[in-house]
Amino acid sequence: MSKKAFEQASAGGVHLIAQVKANQPTLHQAVAVLCETAAPLDSAHTADKSRRSRDEVRLVEVFAPGDSLADTEWAGHVRAIIRVNRNVLTRSAATGLWRAYSETALFISDIVLPAAVCAKVIRDHWSIENRSHYVRDGSFAEDASRIRCNPGIFARLRSFATNILRFNDVLNVTDARHRIAFGGVEAILAIRVMN
Repeated sequence: MSKKAFEQASAGGVHLIAQVKANQPTLHQAVAVLCETAAPLDSAHTADKSRRSRDEVRLVEVFAPGDSLADTEWAGHVRAIIRVNRNVLTRSAATGLWRAYSETALFISDIVLPAAVCAKVIRDHWSIENRSHYVRDGSFAEDASRIRCNPGIFARLRSFATNILRFNDVLNVTDARHRIAFGGVEAILAIRVMN
């Protein structure tokens, strides 16, 4: 997210939590250094256990930026820095073995919130990612699409198709899409339409 977009959203009464990635090297470095050297204002632990062969434990910490961003264009706009440390165990269905890995994600916010609230907001974003973007890519190969002229129109069509299937209680969009493609009109008519 650009600084200008961040400022416009903040001015409109909408508060933001935006992930800081390596494509913003100055900001990323300043935020990472602050999180390593300062004490957090608040912290919270969350966990997801036994969810599709995946256990995840998160530590969410909220930091005050202080003067760490004074030399960046973000000075005065960031009120809180959020660090999320994830420890994940995933189980391989083929071998039954568990694999452990850790990752750290950094976020900035224009409002200071309790760590538990930050954890919920960040986690809720992933539900959108999983229900929409992941399904559109997995079921409709959206990331492999070579459409360059008005790709947003086709993204909306994919979302529209997914929503129609979900409205009709389809649990597996990929499977339903293949059944409809191979089954023709009869397969479309076999999908239960709710009133």
